Amino acid sequence: MTYKDILKDIAAKKYAPIYFLQSEEPYFIDLIIDQIEQSILPEGEKSFNQVVMYGKETNFKQVMDQARQFPMMSQYRVVIVKEAQNMSSLESLLPYFETPAETTILAIAHKHKKLDKRKKKLWTALKKNATILDAPRIYDDKVPGLIQQMAREKKLTIPDEIAYSIAENLGNDLSKIANEIEKLTLNLAPSSVVTKEQVETYVGISKDHNVFELQKAIGHRNKVKAYKIVTYFSKNSKSHPIQMNIGALYNYFSKLFVAKKFESADNRTLASKLKVNPFFVAEYKRAAHNFTLEQVHRALKAIHIMDKRCKGVGSRRSDDLGIYQEFLQAVFN
Repeated sequence: MTYKDILKDIAAKKYAPIYFLQSEEPYFIDLIIDQIEQSILPEGEKSFNQVVMYGKETNFKQVMDQARQFPMMSQYRVVIVKEAQNMSSLESLLPYFETPAETTILAIAHKHKKLDKRKKKLWTALKKNATILDAPRIYDDKVPGLIQQMAREKKLTIPDEIAYSIAENLGNDLSKIANEIEKLTLNLAPSSVVTKEQVETYVGISKDHNVFELQKAIGHRNKVKAYKIVTYFSKNSKSHPIQMNIGALYNYFSKLFVAKKFESADNRTLASKLKVNPFFVAEYKRAAHNFTLEQVHRALKAIHIMDKRCKGVGSRRSDDLGIYQEFLQAVFN
């Protein structure tokens, strides 16, 4: 089931005896666990009938003992195991998975990695008696679309370019992105179309000085703007950490390499090869026209050197501005 399906069922009071939630993306698990924790039992029943345990501090016997208890003056007992990936004896819960208690809702949050599917008995029991979330990791190219989806759920519209800018600046930390969208929701009227100025005001991403604009300036070979942006970054390193920008620049030039390789492809094919929204294909095509393959290779090598120097390896100039400037010199020469 998808996380939306699970949340919908919980809201409708269609509960499963076991929720086994595994994903390399913890955001979806947190949404479901929060819903279970907050909405199944009334506040007055939680102190006696809701237990939260943590995998590193818990063994299977403690979980089974809690799950086998009867609820006190309540229809359900809720047992939540957080960070279950740190529980060494998780597989020993097999007897409980095979015959779960009728009056207990057991929720297991297994983050960052997935349970070995070769453990057939365990998976057979879970498939029979549990609601399973098996959510894939969200890759960078999917983040802008997910940002727009999150915004739509809050009755806001985020244009493609702004969604991409937010993704480039916040990365793929969905919890952080959700918090920033919540800020927009609290400050904007329903049905608003989010602007760059509003993102700058409420999220703190400058409409003129962000890594997306830096990439755009490089792609257009606009030296003046590129140097202006990296100067701003170096003066505001807490909000624009150089390590994060290095990752974004590496992704950009990696995609630019693909754009050069498939320069003659149509927009739809190129969007598929780049794994980006078709909205951004024109920018990559323009940048590909402005760079030779040799220059792209040189830029990737310069990013590698940039990464080493910001870590203090073989650096003549360890300050952020000096590192950025050396990179731009290699890119534009």
